[in-house]
Amino acid sequence: MKKILLIDGHPDETRLTSVLMSAYRSGAEEAGYQVSQIVIRDLAFEPNLRFGYKQRLELEPDLLAAIDAMKACDHMVWVHPVWWGGLPALLKGFIDRTFLPSTMFDYNEAKLGGMGWDGYLEGKTARIIATMDTPKILYRLLYTAPSVNQLKKTTLEFCGVKPVKVTQFAPVKGSTQAKREHWVKTVHELGTKGA
Repeated sequence: MKKILLIDGHPDETRLTSVLMSAYRSGAEEAGYQVSQIVIRDLAFEPNLRFGYKQRLELEPDLLAAIDAMKACDHMVWVHPVWWGGLPALLKGFIDRTFLPSTMFDYNEAKLGGMGWDGYLEGKTARIIATMDTPKILYRLLYTAPSVNQLKKTTLEFCGVKPVKVTQFAPVKGSTQAKREHWVKTVHELGTKGA
């Protein structure tokens, strides 16, 4: 049975992202997938990588459990808003604290002339579901989709997750109830497919 892990990266539980995550979960459970979730705002951890990589902070129990969940799943679904073109600080802090060398990847000097690496999440797939106020075409063409590049390319794919598909809903500001209901239905259908 396919194991799906939902990761809620919004610091506020009353937002559209929570509704979308619930819709995905409902669809996936209806289809018989095994679903678990990480709600980052509910975790007890220091989000600041205070010493960079010079000195490792002790991983809190919630982060250890999150790492185990990411390693145990087959498919991850990251749900988050896009703020100032990027990820919310809490989500970025979660990634900084969990996607560590020797945990999610290791450098491999035998590859790429000493600049290579091995990802420890190979065999897993992912979907990013993001909400934003910037129209999608502007976000991609004018700003080159920085949050997608960061989460998809330089985090998940770097650690071996492939493919990583992206679903963006925008603009949220000024969207109608009918438009939001359509977005929720779309995410529910993704859940039924485990995609």
